[in-house]
Amino acid sequence: MDYGLTLALLGAGLAAMLAGIGSAIGIGIAGRSAAGVLSEKPERYGQMFIMVVLPGTQGFYGFLAAFLVMLNLNFFGEGGAITVDATLGLQVLAACLPIAFAGLMSAIHQGKVCSAGILMAAKRPEMAFKAGVVYAVMVEVYAVLGLLVTMFILLKGIAWPEIAGA
Repeated sequence: MDYGLTLALLGAGLAAMLAGIGSAIGIGIAGRSAAGVLSEKPERYGQMFIMVVLPGTQGFYGFLAAFLVMLNLNFFGEGGAITVDATLGLQVLAACLPIAFAGLMSAIHQGKVCSAGILMAAKRPEMAFKAGVVYAVMVEVYAVLGLLVTMFILLKGIAWPEIAGA
């Protein structure tokens, strides 16, 4: 069995899964608040929409990291995935952890911030962007930093083996 490949794919899976779980939870939190506001003020849909979908970005970041791993493993190429030793597999697994955990936690907390922004915008619609979106974007920064660390390690910190025929 190719334990290195298993570890590398575990890293890719964790990046996509944990960031995706965080996004689903965050969107759920914000969505519940928006549904409550919209039941009384449906004209505020546009203001609510951005704050509901904002926690979903972390899921995309995790997917991007997983996709980069699979590309570097030649997962989609002819001949299948490259041979990966255990050391490389551990490196890839470790490289995926920043976005996995930053995505998980920031999406959940971003959902809470968005929920508060939605409730505030229900009473003070002029503050929807200033406070609701801006505060939520401040949480987003940490997901972006997690993605950047993951990408720097995957693209510059790992010596990927050459793909035959490439």
